[in-house]
Amino acid sequence: MAFSAALSQGAFSTTSTFLHNPKRIPIPSPLIRAVKSSEQPANEKPAEAANAQKPPSGAQPTPTAAPRPKKPVYSMKKGQIVRVDKEKYLNSVNYLSVGHPPYYKGLDYIYEDRGEVLDLRIFETGEYALIAWVGIPTAPAWLPTDMLIKSDKLDYERI
Repeated sequence: MAFSAALSQGAFSTTSTFLHNPKRIPIPSPLIRAVKSSEQPANEKPAEAANAQKPPSGAQPTPTAAPRPKKPVYSMKKGQIVRVDKEKYLNSVNYLSVGHPPYYKGLDYIYEDRGEVLDLRIFETGEYALIAWVGIPTAPAWLPTDMLIKSDKLDYERI
């Protein structure tokens, strides 16, 4: 290591003298003072305008809370076991976007094996489920819920 050898031979001796120098150099602190501004910020209203908008002292303002958005109602649950309907998938945009040739055998596991619903979301194009196939080393896939077939139980053994 040529670089470490150059350092050990004293090529950069300024650091060693700086560290052993007992004198401390005073560092001047910046002179900053807080001053109260006489100007009013643009987002605050003058006191007269604020008093004009207040209701009379006898009437109390009615608190109007924004209504909470309703929770979406999904057609499935997380953890549910599903399969993919082969006819619906082969005629869908999802299959066409992958670019596989017709009757591609590499995706047969999604029709034959069962997958588990990991997550459900409603996007602009509809309700989708994130499906993972157990025992098959592939990434989970977002598929529309209308092409999924619900299963009550798991019919095969997991690896």
